[in-house]
Amino acid sequence: MPKDVHFIIGASGQLGTEFALALHRAGEQVVLSDIKPPALESLRDLPFEIMDVRDRDVVATVLERHHATHVHHLAAALSARGEKEPQWAWDLNMRGLLNVLEIAAERNRIAQIFWPSSIAVFGPENSPVAPQNGHRLPETVYGISKQAGEQWCAWFKKHHGVDVRSVRYPGLIGELCPPGGGTTDYAVEVFDHLEGPEAYSCFLKADTVLPMMHMEDAIGAMLQVMSAPASAIRNAEAYNIQGMSFDPQTLFAEIRRHVPEFRAEFIPDFRQVIADGWPDELDDAAARADWGWTPKVGLSDLVTRMVAAKGKISETAD
Repeated sequence: MPKDVHFIIGASGQLGTEFALALHRAGEQVVLSDIKPPALESLRDLPFEIMDVRDRDVVATVLERHHATHVHHLAAALSARGEKEPQWAWDLNMRGLLNVLEIAAERNRIAQIFWPSSIAVFGPENSPVAPQNGHRLPETVYGISKQAGEQWCAWFKKHHGVDVRSVRYPGLIGELCPPGGGTTDYAVEVFDHLEGPEAYSCFLKADTVLPMMHMEDAIGAMLQVMSAPASAIRNAEAYNIQGMSFDPQTLFAEIRRHVPEFRAEFIPDFRQVIADGWPDELDDAAARADWGWTPKVGLSDLVTRMVAAKGKISETAD
């Protein structure tokens, strides 16, 4: 039986890099694509294609060339950058997804697609804990594109039998790559400002609570939902998944357990308005019930890992 070929679109981004590394370490056959090569040395020996996902003919040719069986479409314009370049963001997010879905509908070789959705699909009308099928009237270009994308995935599954799996990611935090222009980026970039000498300038208010997740859980969720039997996927759209929730002041207090001299100031910018429209937490009961989702990394563990990655673990942390 031919081996599965995992084709990752957006493999040089924050999520794509970590996912490619996880699959490679697991011994899977992986092909990478992006508009720039991967930064990690350990990924540079893998097959790589320079590819713009908006070019349908190129995408179809490359997927056929590598006999792709599983497509992980992770390329996207995120929330903060999307507000500054809305037409570009909509084009990248929508045309790229539709290209992948249409090609999968035409070719039986592609057995499965993973496409990430986001907490950005929820609007300010929701309660602080967003239910699985809660009110979704997003107020950002990114959120609108993710909401539309969920509907397109459901449509292609219903009318063409395309097996698309999706989760709504919260803010993602990992050690390997910088974030790509989102509203939760402060929770990653702060770890590059532990030594000062100036205070870290946070672009959100101190008490802005948002859902977050360590990259280990983000990768675990992707692998888990894709390996679940089709009968277990009872939700036609993306699943809520919750890791943890915190605000900047709570994160920074945890950082000071390891780096007592760390200082921060709060200077909210346009991203505060985006964050104010998102939920504090996601109700992920459906993901837990349908395919056994359970996060592993909490706030203390997350901060310990991130600080250690920067070489700043202190003996004052207990």
